[in-house]
Amino acid sequence: MSAPSNPITAHLPPAGKPLVTSRQLTLVLVVAMALAWGFLPEFTVSVLSNIGLYALVAAGLVMLTGVGGMTSFGQAAFVGVGSYATAWICTSPTVAAWMGGFVGPALLPWAGLLLGLVLTFALAWALGAVTLKLQGHYLPLCTIAWGLSLYYLFGNMDFLGGQTGITGVPPLVIAGFSLATPRALGIVIWAVLLLALWALHNLLDSREGRAIRALKGGRLMAESMGVDTARHRVKLFVLAALLAAVSGWLYAHLQRFVNPTPFNLNIGIELLFMAVVGGAGHLWGAVLGAALITLLKEKLQDVLPSLLGSSGNFEVIVFGLLMLFVLQRFAEGLWPTLARIASRWVRPHAAAAPDVARPAVPTVQLAQRNLPAKGEVLLQATSVSKHFGGLVANNDISMTLKAGEIHALIGPNGAGKSTFFNMISGVDDPSAGEVRLAGQTMTAKPSRVFAALGLGRTFQHVRLLGQRSVVENVTLGAHLRAKRGWLAAMLRLDRAEEAALMAEARRQIERCGLGAHADTPAASLSLGQQRVVEIARALAGQPSVLLLDEPAAGLRHLEKRALSVLLGQLRAEGLGILVVEHDMEFVMNLADRITVLEFGTVIATGTPAEVQANPRVLEAYLGGADDELLEETR
Repeated sequence: MSAPSNPITAHLPPAGKPLVTSRQLTLVLVVAMALAWGFLPEFTVSVLSNIGLYALVAAGLVMLTGVGGMTSFGQAAFVGVGSYATAWICTSPTVAAWMGGFVGPALLPWAGLLLGLVLTFALAWALGAVTLKLQGHYLPLCTIAWGLSLYYLFGNMDFLGGQTGITGVPPLVIAGFSLATPRALGIVIWAVLLLALWALHNLLDSREGRAIRALKGGRLMAESMGVDTARHRVKLFVLAALLAAVSGWLYAHLQRFVNPTPFNLNIGIELLFMAVVGGAGHLWGAVLGAALITLLKEKLQDVLPSLLGSSGNFEVIVFGLLMLFVLQRFAEGLWPTLARIASRWVRPHAAAAPDVARPAVPTVQLAQRNLPAKGEVLLQATSVSKHFGGLVANNDISMTLKAGEIHALIGPNGAGKSTFFNMISGVDDPSAGEVRLAGQTMTAKPSRVFAALGLGRTFQHVRLLGQRSVVENVTLGAHLRAKRGWLAAMLRLDRAEEAALMAEARRQIERCGLGAHADTPAASLSLGQQRVVEIARALAGQPSVLLLDEPAAGLRHLEKRALSVLLGQLRAEGLGILVVEHDMEFVMNLADRITVLEFGTVIATGTPAEVQANPRVLEAYLGGADDELLEETR
């Protein structure tokens, strides 16, 4: 097992010639800590053990909040579930009598771990299924509500010891060796933490990790790529809860007693602070945040009473002000700042991109789609209408898209093109009428089902993961062509499939003329190039229907010509392409058929020549029968 390879993030190029890689530095720090562990004072070992426990919960919050975009103040309650589960099993006479014939005393803590994980999984899945449907400030408020509920539940159940709690929790025993001291158990705590960071790093560096990253601000885009975002949000919530439960299990056997106090709302807020202050988008930020806040609290509790007296909790006030300062000056957390400083000496681990392009492991065959015969109807809208209250955005629109043709949808601003585009791609349902894709009625089906049936699309307003590379963005488009899940990704059992996905993404990037930018962050490209990235992402899914929303916007003349050539090649391969575009020269030279909208109604359909000759089109779209303008578009 290799150590997590991200102690210094790679989002900025190093200055000068860095001396070591991030992975090498990680290994050096881990080895140094292991060698020094036996010589550290007991108090230092105890503090480091607590930091490890906090960091384990904070790592889950980094995944949930920093990566997934969901804020939770209730993680301390899941720590409590893990703690109370093992404490109850290990100390209850009833449980001991019932399990005595099956499980020896040394195995009771492991039974407690199993119970804690099962309870946490069921509770988190149930709470997540309800809570995560909420948006905005309602979501964190709801986590406060159930966090408080669980806290008071712990203190009011007699079999859990009420407010007094449970004492006499036995130590862990591994291979006959008792972990009764913080020095012994601390090794296990940090081993579990490093394993968790390694697994989470692997998860983020995978097909499922790209889907997780898209949850924060990109759910519409992710659904259009075939990602079940609601399910991924719940799974991410459960993952963070399970990490908290494991931390609680270790905490119970470290402290040897459990009561409700460490699982209240204040601790939940503190855990979230650790993730945010360290760097909510960085796994190692969880360790930095946990260390900083734990050490700061310890120091303030020692220093402030001697300065201000012991009659008040002044450390809480000072702690709050310091946190306010950190969040004000370092909005992304402290880890990115540390990464920028360290980049002079530490470089990222050996670039992954070339290894993925030429993988050492054998690749696998991605799912393939057989394109339909030329002329076959792929997408059909019949009498489609869309009403928003009393406003009629689309009125009785009918059109078809056939294999091997380019069909353009044009009209002035406000004609209803985007509304219609959303209905035929599954973003919105029509108020009346029917949309059929690949012969199937698509009423009330989400956009990920459209993607599964072979529909790929781009967006009027570019939707990319700006801080991720072009190749990572394009690989997201092939999400449905691979199958390996979360566990396989965490254990790095998906490397062959991942290599195949990356190879396919690079092929589409080269095809679209952006090969030189494959490893460049998408946000650094021009708007026109970002639109081409969206086309490459759609092609990575091997669609039979391609919907392009203003693909030529922002492109220069030569880039438009290259795009025309590419779309012509795709048409020849048998794709059905629907283009919404304002550039009339581009449309007239490219499209086989054109549908013209005005005020949400079809006013003309036909070949480019027929549309250009239609007086109603000239009046409505071109502003009148202007012969000179007409000649320019021919």
